[in-house]
Amino acid sequence: MNGTAHVLIGAGVGFIAANSYQTDPATTLIFVGVGAVAGLMPDVDIDGKLSNRITFSYKWFQYIAQIIGFLMMVYSYIEGSGKEKWLGIGIGIVILFISTKITQRRMLTITGAGVFVCGLSLQETWLLLLAIFIIIASFVQHRSYTHSLLGLAYFGVIAHLFEQSIGIEGVYKVAVAAYASHLIADMKFLPFNRRGVKLFLPFSSKEI
Repeated sequence: MNGTAHVLIGAGVGFIAANSYQTDPATTLIFVGVGAVAGLMPDVDIDGKLSNRITFSYKWFQYIAQIIGFLMMVYSYIEGSGKEKWLGIGIGIVILFISTKITQRRMLTITGAGVFVCGLSLQETWLLLLAIFIIIASFVQHRSYTHSLLGLAYFGVIAHLFEQSIGIEGVYKVAVAAYASHLIADMKFLPFNRRGVKLFLPFSSKEI
């Protein structure tokens, strides 16, 4: 199923929950927003639809690193002397080389690290756990752990802590239900899915 459908289903979950809780317009908007994001969260994995949207373009990072490496080489050659000159040029070459190896996958890892720093700064446990989720997702295959019951349970912990942090009852249920809706919508029993999900990882890799 495509990303737009997952977003719409997740938003629908949030809207239904808002009607159930009879929330005010502002809280309804929060429910719909949480549902839309949670409905797409399993696709944060490296080949998923969300990963390229929550990270900066790796090409910009490459360009910046290459400029820094080049300027370091030029500066070291002009201003340096003896070992310092060649050390600076060497570091510049290393930066240029590393910049060519940066991929969108690694940008997702860097994004997760950034979220982790924010979590430490704000002292929010849910942000720290979300950062770990993003970092792990940057190393796993699409439709694997983020599309499993283990991923759902882990995200449920994040959602529970998030609800406690913002103090809005029902956010946890919306987030978990929307996340679960993504897993169900990606299962093989639906005729438009050629692949299923490995729901019982790491105990079974069978697609359902």
